[in-house]
Amino acid sequence: MSEPASRHARGTFAVTVTPEESGIPQIGRFVLEKVYAGDAEGVGVGIMLSAGDPSIGEAGYVAQEIASVTLQGRRGTFALQQLGTMSGGDQQLTYVITPGSGTGELAGIAGRLDLEILDGEHRYDLVYELPDA
Repeated sequence: MSEPASRHARGTFAVTVTPEESGIPQIGRFVLEKVYAGDAEGVGVGIMLSAGDPSIGEAGYVAQEIASVTLQGRRGTFALQQLGTMSGGDQQLTYVITPGSGTGELAGIAGRLDLEILDGEHRYDLVYELPDA
């Protein structure tokens, strides 16, 4: 079996964020629903927890999302683990593929998702490794 090669999948996603009761006043809880287009096509669902005050630019969130996609011809699921912070006018966002989460033809997937938001459009670059079929 050969070593996995790094690949890129690029496209866009639309996201819907629905608030839910968290039971803790200082923590927000949200359901995420995404529709992916481009090199990865399918849907994602997840849970996000947030704290801080985004209206003043000081906040953070964590999330787990399950993406059910066809990725450049291979079908399966994987989890995306997310961490985002904003403070002092700076934003940092990290998306990683949760180790061990790949299923189906995406079993063994590893990598990260780079995100750029331009004019309200979410553009992704999924940098990943996947064992050969």
